[in-house]
Amino acid sequence: MTAIERSRTVAVVGAGTMGQGIAQVALLAGHRVLIYDINAALASDAVGFVQDRVERMAAKGRLDRAEAEAAIGRIGSASALSDLAEAALVVEAVVEDVTVKRALFAALEEVVSPDTLLATNTSSLSVTELAAGLAHPGRFLGLHFFNPAPLLPLVEVVSGFSTDPAAASRAYATVLTWGKTPVRCADTPGFIVNRIARPFYAEAFAVYEEQGADPATIDAVLRESGGFKMGPFALTDLIGQDVNEAVTRSVWESFFRSPKFTPSLAQRRLVQSGRLGRKSGHGWYPYGPDAKAPAPHTAAPGDPSDAPAKVTVVGDLGPAASLLDLLEEAGIEVTAAPHGGPYIQLPGEGQLVLADGKTAIEFADVVYFDLAFDYRDATRIALSVSEDTSERTLREAVGLFQKLGKKVSVIGDVPGMIVARTVAMLIDLTADAVARGVAGAEDIDTAMRLGVNYPVGPAEWHDRLGRDWAYDLLHHLDERCPGGRYAPSLALYKLGYAAGDDEVDDAGDDAGDSGHDEADDEAGESE
Repeated sequence: MTAIERSRTVAVVGAGTMGQGIAQVALLAGHRVLIYDINAALASDAVGFVQDRVERMAAKGRLDRAEAEAAIGRIGSASALSDLAEAALVVEAVVEDVTVKRALFAALEEVVSPDTLLATNTSSLSVTELAAGLAHPGRFLGLHFFNPAPLLPLVEVVSGFSTDPAAASRAYATVLTWGKTPVRCADTPGFIVNRIARPFYAEAFAVYEEQGADPATIDAVLRESGGFKMGPFALTDLIGQDVNEAVTRSVWESFFRSPKFTPSLAQRRLVQSGRLGRKSGHGWYPYGPDAKAPAPHTAAPGDPSDAPAKVTVVGDLGPAASLLDLLEEAGIEVTAAPHGGPYIQLPGEGQLVLADGKTAIEFADVVYFDLAFDYRDATRIALSVSEDTSERTLREAVGLFQKLGKKVSVIGDVPGMIVARTVAMLIDLTADAVARGVAGAEDIDTAMRLGVNYPVGPAEWHDRLGRDWAYDLLHHLDERCPGGRYAPSLALYKLGYAAGDDEVDDAGDDAGDSGHDEADDEAGESE
């Protein structure tokens, strides 16, 4: 299916920020654009705002002067819905209210031609529900732009239950010619981004609620170890706690209160107290001219003698295998013991273990370390200890990573730690969404990279970490935190078999348990 011709008119209903942004995108792609709003003055003002932005782009040399003048002449306001009769595409960007939107599209059907595409920019409502009652529901779909629409490349092309595949393809091709990056998605709560992204917030809030670490430390670990652009506490303050919590609650309710999407009580209390983030002057963090941003917990530099001169690496460290090169480059002598583990044996006989969904208290003398997106580039590493971890083992673990040039944050004994449990949950929700036909893995990865700036998409992360890594970690987490939130999906279980991993053959017996052999013996297998 070909894209809508540039000679055809595109109409935008709703003169707010999002409507203006969508109108600007279509305008600069070469279409004639009409903006309609129930308040005619707002529609007229919106036209002026878009024309001013186009003029400023030309003044800054970002747009050819002749092209800018032509665009300024192609945009206008409509005083009545009937003025939109010639439009080949109408995009709605009005208030998020089912009744309002359905009434609008019913009225539009009275004036546009049967082959006109009708699209909603909703971020939270069901496309299928909005199409119910339309005479021609097959030409109705979702085009979810991200704010600000002129700058952000991602557009979710959402097919409702009745959407004609040809209509979705035509919309996809059109958005592509507008210079955007479209992804296909079935009508599901949250679509792609708002569905898959829930664990990024939820796991951080859960670690905080479990007294594992404070917001500044959790944010710092996810940024400096996980490779995320912003931490979830700072990001939700920017979004607005009320907005973020409402989306979480909407997705949770739409999935019949699935434990996978359970909202945070701590965030609820924040909203109830009026601490909504930047817009209210206080959220997780304080804002304003005199506000001081809290610093993350960072271990003080230790005695250089605490850093191990030599260690033994037992077994395959898997996602942390790159640490071997870093250890040797730092002058730490490394002896390899291929059987057992996986862990790093420290000189004092304590063990340094990659987060696997278990807790340090289960073992005799263990320090867990968190997952990093890239251990070489990571500037911070989180360590997790229990009251049974010896002071010497902790000093050696902190000294080791400080010798590698990393800042170290010591957190509580939280299963799965911070980055590891977050990434595992993102991978699990992605596998489940793909299996349910919500979207393809490639489209999900694209959406998460472009929509929320993840360093890589969850499917690519899954491939990098190993086919059974996320399953194993969630299996262990589910044992320690029962209730269904961390129960790995059937889709994730099947992925291990599809990859031909021999280790997954034992998945029913602790999912290829990555237990720490000697520590297990000493702890008496307390599981």
